[in-house]
Amino acid sequence: MNSNIKVESLAEHEPVYRIGELSKEFDVTLRTLRFYEDKGLLKPRRIGNTRLYSRGDRTRLRLILLGKRVGLSLLDVKEILDLYDPNGDNSRQLTVALEKGEEQMEILQKQREEIDAAIAELDETITTVRGMVSAKD
Repeated sequence: MNSNIKVESLAEHEPVYRIGELSKEFDVTLRTLRFYEDKGLLKPRRIGNTRLYSRGDRTRLRLILLGKRVGLSLLDVKEILDLYDPNGDNSRQLTVALEKGEEQMEILQKQREEIDAAIAELDETITTVRGMVSAKD
């Protein structure tokens, strides 16, 4: 049986996504998906050389990219994802996600304060220099 028949048979039982499909859907490179696989964040099935991602892998990718977007480390994201228990209430996972989210919120708010201060200082400097340039005209 060739791998296309196996893929089609698997797809009849549950949704599967090929690497190119996820790459396009989430606007990430194939290399990025393979990197996440190497780090243990994604665990696609393989039929021959074909990677097949499940609905769970797709959800994990969405969460990985969210974590990346808000500045969490891949280690933090992996820790949160690895706590998922399909048969449990996932209270530990939710608690850890909340703790890490709150820590990251504090970091981002501090960065915002620093950026706002830098913008105000730069604005003041630009205004001063602009005045100096105008005085010479």
